[in-house]
Amino acid sequence: MTNFTREMYKDLNVSDEVYNFCNNIQKNLKERFYHIDEVAEYNQLKVLASMRKNKVSDIHFAATTGYGYNDLGRDTLESVYASVFNAEAALVRPQLISGTHALNIALSGNLRPGDEILSPVGKPYDTLEEVIGIRPTKGSLKEYGITYRQVDMLVDGSIDYEGIKKAIHEKTKLITIQRSKGYDTRPTLSVKQIGEIITFVKSIKNDVITMVDNCYGEFVEIIEPTDVGADMIVGSLIKNPGGGLAPIGGYIVGKEIYIENAANRLTAPGLGKEIGATLGLNQQFYQGLFMSPQIVSGALKGAIFAANIFEELGYEVIPNGVESRHDIIQAINIGSPEGVIAFCQGIQAAAPVDSYVTPEPWDMPGYDSKVIMAAGTFVQGSSIELSADAPIKPPYTVFFQGGLSWHHAKFGIMTALQRMIDNKTISLQ
Repeated sequence: MTNFTREMYKDLNVSDEVYNFCNNIQKNLKERFYHIDEVAEYNQLKVLASMRKNKVSDIHFAATTGYGYNDLGRDTLESVYASVFNAEAALVRPQLISGTHALNIALSGNLRPGDEILSPVGKPYDTLEEVIGIRPTKGSLKEYGITYRQVDMLVDGSIDYEGIKKAIHEKTKLITIQRSKGYDTRPTLSVKQIGEIITFVKSIKNDVITMVDNCYGEFVEIIEPTDVGADMIVGSLIKNPGGGLAPIGGYIVGKEIYIENAANRLTAPGLGKEIGATLGLNQQFYQGLFMSPQIVSGALKGAIFAANIFEELGYEVIPNGVESRHDIIQAINIGSPEGVIAFCQGIQAAAPVDSYVTPEPWDMPGYDSKVIMAAGTFVQGSSIELSADAPIKPPYTVFFQGGLSWHHAKFGIMTALQRMIDNKTISLQ
């Protein structure tokens, strides 16, 4: 079988040099991969238990239209999410069109003029800057009299607890904690670290709302931020929890009062969660959630594989090849725009969709520099599928994530490496 597989890689333009180099790396990862499979097994059982508890039936897959009153599938799905994430309530809707949109709804639903947001882990992801008003934008929270401040992490990547203590005051209404690194090279936060931040913040101001941007982190560990005290967690269904099947959607999970506030912002005051047609998408939402632990495990294996390959070649990788993982993103400091572009073009070439397309940097809305994105995905913008993106600015770091199967992630990384060799931006020698 190995010889047949090797020939298939050659047919797909992966040289023997790259194949042998990468396979030698993979041989040393068996123990790491076994641990990932253990976590996936636990999370699979957790999701299954929640679906059984909530008596999911094919009746819950029926479509609703218009106002969506009495959508049994929608309401049961939200009960499933609340159970999976150990929370009181959930808002899981196709009308939440992205992670950024879900975060905006969670923030604007729970904040009022005069309130202040505090980020204790530095600058948020680029697209949230305009939501908050860090970069002036029409309709930002800043325009509604909601202020923002942040406490940067310390140079060694640890939390500046003294700085957080000084930053909290009577107007601090909500703490937003971004679990993943975004376009940064800081460490991704573990759920344990998030719990420590929440406990510390609550000891200073007990009534503050703690919200976690959980994007890219779901099912990477056996616990989630709601297990360690988060009042709300927010994410996108075209990332981890959609399992590659959800074609759109987002979720907000947490304490019932905050979820209801968010629902009133998503729909209208007084309507809240009672309306919102699911338009025949419920089956994909249920099945995607069911598949998610396995999909996430494949993406994690791909991230670890990439880290070990590029670390062996002398590149800085974040996390490094042996660190514990708390999201599916792998950052690689390539050091040149040419290398970043070649890597992304290799990922695109390995895609099942639009493999013939050549991605180029462009002025993407919501970002402060040109961005290149490789995503030959079944769902547009789905970053649980094999994808890579990078801002074209120093230190020229590419962010790799996803893969609906481990074997596709593996092939994508090998193709990216091959493209960089062919373009003479990297050498195995």
